[in-house]
Amino acid sequence: MKVIILENEDQVAITSAKIISDQIKNKPNSVLGLATGSTPIKTYQQLIKMYQDKEISFKNITAFNLDEYKDIDPNNDQSYHYFMDHQLFNFIDINKNNCYIPNASFYNNPQQYDELIKKFNGIDLQLLGLGINGHIGFNEPNTSFDSLTQVVDLTQSTIKANSRFFDSIELVPTKAISMGLKSIMNAKKILLLATGINKADAIYHLIEDKVTPNWPCSILQNHNDVTIIIDKNAASKLTKKKAN
Repeated sequence: MKVIILENEDQVAITSAKIISDQIKNKPNSVLGLATGSTPIKTYQQLIKMYQDKEISFKNITAFNLDEYKDIDPNNDQSYHYFMDHQLFNFIDINKNNCYIPNASFYNNPQQYDELIKKFNGIDLQLLGLGINGHIGFNEPNTSFDSLTQVVDLTQSTIKANSRFFDSIELVPTKAISMGLKSIMNAKKILLLATGINKADAIYHLIEDKVTPNWPCSILQNHNDVTIIIDKNAASKLTKKKAN
């Protein structure tokens, strides 16, 4: 596990975008695993700029999203389908036929999503955010480490955290479909981003504590190619010195 601690979220975005762009340059037909939420937005803005500056092209990229709310219309402005279009896909040359999100077509057999990923020989680079309770994707505490893509119930802490994107907490979906922890661990490389003091507990458990289902992110300690990029605030509870 490589840990990079930077001054602020802008530096996190620049550094993470370079890692993703290097992946694309080294393998133009890469399969990318993408995440939503507030953390990767600035990374996506950097990637859009790189595309506009003709540094990279996404035309041969395949993308798989981590998760999506259950029973939400793709055109709803809080759906992750809408998010990806308006934060990234609409501004780059990716073929949207090569962009996959675990939507309603996977509800009855969610693990078909894993089978689809296998048909593309797996994910080359998986981008992750981090929940305050240590969830990655929508894999809440005590999710099985052997879990594949599945429909999940969201915890109250996740619903509350996501309510800032909705007009009221009552409008926040209570279920989602998410790649499982085993699905995520199957990626060849993993890049996790976290910023802000509210992520400090989760970062501590991810990096320095024991591997436990109580903190789903801790399973990443068992992956052989993980890069964690965080700002100083997210790193504030780490006790061991890490290279900047």
